Amino acid sequence: MLAEIEARVNARERLDVEHARWLFEHAAMPDLARLASAVRARFHAPDEATYLVMAIVNYTNVCVAKCDYCSFYRLPGDKEGYLLGFPEVAAKVDRLRELGGTLVGFNGGFHPDCDIHHYAQLFAQIHAAYPTLEFFEMTVAEFMFASKIAKISYPEAAQILKAVGTRWVTGGGAEVMDETFRKRHSPGKYKVWDYYKAQRAIVDADLGSTATMVIGFGESLDERLNHLKGLREFQDSTGGKLASFLCWTYKAFNNELGGDEISNQEYLRWLAVSRLYLDNFVHIRTSVLTKNEGALEGLRYGANDFDLPTEDEVTQKAGAHVSHAFMDVLKHAEKLGFKVVHRKPLPRVPTAELPYEASGLTNEEVLVPAPVRLTDLLPAARLTRSA
Repeated sequence: MLAEIEARVNARERLDVEHARWLFEHAAMPDLARLASAVRARFHAPDEATYLVMAIVNYTNVCVAKCDYCSFYRLPGDKEGYLLGFPEVAAKVDRLRELGGTLVGFNGGFHPDCDIHHYAQLFAQIHAAYPTLEFFEMTVAEFMFASKIAKISYPEAAQILKAVGTRWVTGGGAEVMDETFRKRHSPGKYKVWDYYKAQRAIVDADLGSTATMVIGFGESLDERLNHLKGLREFQDSTGGKLASFLCWTYKAFNNELGGDEISNQEYLRWLAVSRLYLDNFVHIRTSVLTKNEGALEGLRYGANDFDLPTEDEVTQKAGAHVSHAFMDVLKHAEKLGFKVVHRKPLPRVPTAELPYEASGLTNEEVLVPAPVRLTDLLPAARLTRSA
């Protein structure tokens, strides 16, 4: 099987699901690294990796989806629930800029009082205040809920956001796109077919979007492979309009599901399989947020890009550690043999000819020392694990 897969990779022929299954279950780590790197090299210099500094700002933790793997959400009426207004959001954006950030991703929950009009008003204020920054305004999953409670179609909702300057609605909230998985862990969130319906409306409105996946919930290999299969088919159908694929790992603290986090080796194996199977994605990104410096090994397994996160309360509540020793992270990537290049936010539709645009800044110019760590401004998460 390895010889057949290698021949297909060398001929730039597609792998099928059974090839992906065999690679994950049987391939040696050096073979995975070599094959994934060969596909990576179709789009990127073999010894180069790109990055930027970003924050994931959580504007509300109120959510009615009740996913069993979530450590972040609070139900309406909970005394720990919050909804940030523009001044509080702006303070977080200002802090990101002090840390050298150029991109803000917003992420919250299914707040029953916040429809698409609420978010459009917030995003309009943000764009007016920060015209030079790029924003990932919300995730597809949140977009779906905010559209539904406004009782408008996905195309209408996309146009409302576009009218206030929105450029991106990212592919967050995907986790594992398999109906059996969704019924088991998040039956109140969405159906897979409906997620893709919403994402199609987003890209048809000429808004940027991305793809994501989270692994390590105890999902089956079939469920993971169904995610990749559906995603590759959707990317084909859009003509490659999803700018990147990011995979990260489930964190097991402070939620109903509990369990243990998967090993870094398993994460690297899945990154390699993703690069090999998702041959229609220019960018495969590795998660410093959930794997810290260990994520940079993913650059040897098909990934080409990463971000340096300044905050993300969702994953921090579940046990993720956010460090602002960014230069140490970059030096680790260099020790692995990669030249790290600070980039601008990605083009909405990257190509092999123009995968990204470098900022022109040195790492020292990007990473201006900040007097206070943003994590000092957040309450420390108390970590507990369900049995």
